[in-house]
Amino acid sequence: MKASVFIVDDHYMVIEGIRSLLQHEKDIEWMGHATNAASCLSFLKQQQPDIILMDVNLPDMSGIDLCKAVRQQYPSVFVLGLSTFNQQAVIRNMTDNGASGYVLKNADKDELMNAINTALAGKTYFSREAAVTLSESNREIPVITRREKEILQLIAGGLTNTEIADRLFISIPTVNTHRKSLLEKFDAANTAMLIAKAAKRGIL
Repeated sequence: MKASVFIVDDHYMVIEGIRSLLQHEKDIEWMGHATNAASCLSFLKQQQPDIILMDVNLPDMSGIDLCKAVRQQYPSVFVLGLSTFNQQAVIRNMTDNGASGYVLKNADKDELMNAINTALAGKTYFSREAAVTLSESNREIPVITRREKEILQLIAGGLTNTEIADRLFISIPTVNTHRKSLLEKFDAANTAMLIAKAAKRGIL
């Protein structure tokens, strides 16, 4: 029985590259592609593939949020995270939100087939690089947004929440939310530890 595969990625070269790798596999049925989350969800209302290869970064929604939505609405559809990002926080977020594995975009045909078959068997697949990253948690570099990086740099500069809010033209509660997010991402108990961990990882 063939496994039906669908890909969600906003880069046409990636879509074509993966399609060319899989299109001649006798056990694979290519169901098409979507370039954003909205198109993916629209497609799923009509038909559901066995496997979705899902980019982590999409233009209208993060692949992490899309993965969660797909798994909640279509629990029979397996999702494999697909990314150039080999960072522990991203990998864990994808799997925590229902992904059956994580494959880097430099994967060859054999690895893609291995990942698909592993997911279909109800198991979790990690590419070798992703598996190594997960095992090196002490070297993890958290994924932070551009705004979080701005706020992190201002915190390191000794600015208060009020001063940061004034500098960036945002509200104090918004600064507090970003600060809390940074503390969680770096697993830091306080500001001093946050700055130290960020500096150690070369972010400051």
